[in-house]
Amino acid sequence: MDEMPRRDFLKLVTNALLGVSGLLGLGGLVRYLDFEAEAPPPEVFELGAAADYPPGSSTVLPDVPAVLIHDEAGFRAMSLVCTHLGCTVEPNAAGDGYVCPCHGSRYDAAGAVRRGPASDALPALRAEVTGDSQLRLTLS
Repeated sequence: MDEMPRRDFLKLVTNALLGVSGLLGLGGLVRYLDFEAEAPPPEVFELGAAADYPPGSSTVLPDVPAVLIHDEAGFRAMSLVCTHLGCTVEPNAAGDGYVCPCHGSRYDAAGAVRRGPASDALPALRAEVTGDSQLRLTLS
């Protein structure tokens, strides 16, 4: 039997490994160049008739995520995205605020921080009634 010299064997293995890694790199490059970004989320949400949200109501809008509040001053809205790491906060059991299920931040009903790790209040959003009595929520 004819044996392959050690030097030729190492050269063959090295070339095979370089070829495989080159193909893997080329595959990654093709995937990178073929990437299609997702469409950005909407900035404006049409919520329907303002009459559907009676005075004194507080409506969680899970698609936004936000809470729409209709009080004696009119409509106002607040984001339900935790200012710590971006989890969606939920109304607490007592109904007087919000709690983050990820890291335990707590906010009062107005969105102010009651307990960290979050340090910033929940951001206010713009809620407006259009000329045809429809409600519109704007994120920015």
